[in-house]
Amino acid sequence: MYTTHQQAAELIQSGHKLFVHTAAATPERLLQALASRADELSEVSLYHMHIEGSAPHLQNDRYKVFRDFSFFVGPSVRRYVQLGQAEYIPVFFSQIPHLFRNKTIPLDVALIQVSPPDSHGLCSLGVSVETSLAAMQSASLVIAQVNPNMPRTHGDGFVPFSRFAAAVWCEDPIPEVIPHPPDETEIAIGKHVASLIDDGATLQMGIGSIPNAVLACLHNHKNLGIHTEMFSDGILPLVEKGVINGIRKKNHPGKLVSGFVMGSKRLYDFVDDNPGVALLDIAYVNDPAVIARNPSVTAINSAIEVDLMGQVCADTIGRMQYSGVGGQVDFMMGAMLSKKGKPIIALPSTTKNGESKIVVSLKQGADVVTTRSHVHYVVTEYGIADLYGKSLQQRAKALIAIAHPAHREALEKSLLQ
Repeated sequence: MYTTHQQAAELIQSGHKLFVHTAAATPERLLQALASRADELSEVSLYHMHIEGSAPHLQNDRYKVFRDFSFFVGPSVRRYVQLGQAEYIPVFFSQIPHLFRNKTIPLDVALIQVSPPDSHGLCSLGVSVETSLAAMQSASLVIAQVNPNMPRTHGDGFVPFSRFAAAVWCEDPIPEVIPHPPDETEIAIGKHVASLIDDGATLQMGIGSIPNAVLACLHNHKNLGIHTEMFSDGILPLVEKGVINGIRKKNHPGKLVSGFVMGSKRLYDFVDDNPGVALLDIAYVNDPAVIARNPSVTAINSAIEVDLMGQVCADTIGRMQYSGVGGQVDFMMGAMLSKKGKPIIALPSTTKNGESKIVVSLKQGADVVTTRSHVHYVVTEYGIADLYGKSLQQRAKALIAIAHPAHREALEKSLLQ
């Protein structure tokens, strides 16, 4: 029934195109077994979203054997991308499953991590369904790392054990991201964003201190829902209190809808066998038309910098690829199309080095992820800039008003040049 990681990795041949399961579901030991075969293989391509772990297939010059293609550049591969030893593919999160299903990127092998089979022989993709479902369905061979620590989640992620060309047993803990308490700046941003959120709204927000700060300010709200590409621990107190109950949602009322989750063991225990959580195919979750069916969709995303026209750079620092397009545009568009929806960009006014994040123009080579036409609100710790229906000059003045006071004069002078 089960084989070793090394024996499973021997199914992978030169020239194969592989998909690697996402985020906390990354099958690290399968990647290690694959990396150990670097001397035997050539031109093996790996495709993935953010992956956890050490990226062993790229260490010690193995990038010459394993071509790494990332749809979202996470910490494990960021250095390799910046050195030109791995590559980035810009694409909306919602479109990645189509790349696999229509064979734009034909997959030979999917490396996944799943829960053990239930009494019906079904395993679960656990904490990450998102693009991994389409990859698994499209690959010729599926190699599974079966882990009793992987939560069994409801939704689209069930897969019969018989689908696996090889299965290996692994009892490693699922990687955790422990939330940190928000600082004063983040709390201020959270309060401003919370003031924009209506009772009965459907929320999209990701992981990190700003989303957690926003969620911490919502305890007096009512009947909120969740339809998001991912969620973390920040929602748990609101679910327990009944603030998040999803009763106003049109799609999947009463359920927390997401593509994947990542956080602490407490979060993983919460989603385990929880029928109130639906982890679904990201082509559906991030479809702007699907998103827009829910009422008052409030999409809360962040940015690296925003220029005075409202253009949002969220994935590069100048020419340096830092992260990825992800689902920001999917949800900004979905919120824009939702009745009473609100697309929001929330960010600190300055970098850790004191540089303004509200800028005259984006850095040379910077990527525009979200256009000035998508953004309705920009929020910093200094307030809210309402850009919807505003001229370029009005936008600039509104954005300068929420910039850090130390940078406002220079920004204002730029308008006169």
